[in-house]
Amino acid sequence: MARYTGPKTKIARKFGEPIFGDDKSFEKKNYPPGMHGNNRRRGKKSEYAIQLQEKQKAKYTYGILERQFRNLFAAANRSKGVTGEVLLQLCESRLDNVVYRMGVAPSRRAARQLVSHRHITVNGEVVNIPSYSLKAGDVVGVREKSKSLQAIEDSLAAHSNVYEWISWNSEKKEGTFVTVPERIQIPENIKEQLIVELYSK
Repeated sequence: MARYTGPKTKIARKFGEPIFGDDKSFEKKNYPPGMHGNNRRRGKKSEYAIQLQEKQKAKYTYGILERQFRNLFAAANRSKGVTGEVLLQLCESRLDNVVYRMGVAPSRRAARQLVSHRHITVNGEVVNIPSYSLKAGDVVGVREKSKSLQAIEDSLAAHSNVYEWISWNSEKKEGTFVTVPERIQIPENIKEQLIVELYSK
């Protein structure tokens, strides 16, 4: 399965924010990567460059490659809602993202691995496709054999974020994808309108 496996801090520095979560290395070097470090003078970015950077940020944040992202945009464009908002809602509805939001995994990358290795169920059935799109009311849980995994225990113990569109039952180690989140409920700092403008050219 193709996915980005390179250095995360370098990518976070490129966008100027810790898009992969808490990162001590990013805090130490909060400036763009490159041999000239902070001294390099960077000219004013073109409109296209700004739009492209926003698209790249969204792709890296959710761990989605170009073809998948383009397909998500096409689906969002066909929908009746606001294209940019629907695009982010489709990203948030992915199984790997919801596993991460529930706290079962400390990052989306770790969540993808849990799903791929058949540790996660949807409505009682094992699903090993990270891009699986959830619908409102779907129940996502940890497979019975995997409930004692130390990595999952540690992640749940450290998890503190609460999202209005997700409910979690810590005893059963399962949660419900209650509804698709509104744009205002999605915490990611992504200017989705710039992505829409880029793809609309």
